[in-house]
Amino acid sequence: MPLPKIKTILYTTSLNEYSRPVFRHAVQMARQNGAHIHMLHVVEPVGEMGHALISSYLPEDMVKRVHDEGIQHVLEKMRSRVADFIDEELASLPDTESLVIEPQVAEGPFADTILDQAEKLDADVIIMGAESGFGHHGHTASQVIRHAPIPVYVVPTGKQFI
Repeated sequence: MPLPKIKTILYTTSLNEYSRPVFRHAVQMARQNGAHIHMLHVVEPVGEMGHALISSYLPEDMVKRVHDEGIQHVLEKMRSRVADFIDEELASLPDTESLVIEPQVAEGPFADTILDQAEKLDADVIIMGAESGFGHHGHTASQVIRHAPIPVYVVPTGKQFI
């Protein structure tokens, strides 16, 4: 049986203070395998409570328009943050000229959106960080690990791992 080929990496990020060490694991794996990285940031949609509250003050068509315009603005802002993060981090690492990193921002529930994007991109592996307390991963990481049909590489985050 041949070794698995890793050509497409889905790296998910919350863009928090602990994202950089996780990103570096994705970069290292991409270098070793000649793989492309899809860097995904997920924006969670407004919950039912928020929608109900807004709907009590505005007509439904206006709520939809305000949501669509607002989410477009948020997605554009997040795309810019993702691109800036990539530029800043790659500038501090050697031998990154040949890396291909595609920034992506998607709206939806975290775990479901990560799994959907992995399938859509035909990813070979998912790389994500997870706050680890007492040997347990965070909720999103646990859900992705449980339901992913591909390997999930989880980098523990938090100050004790930096």
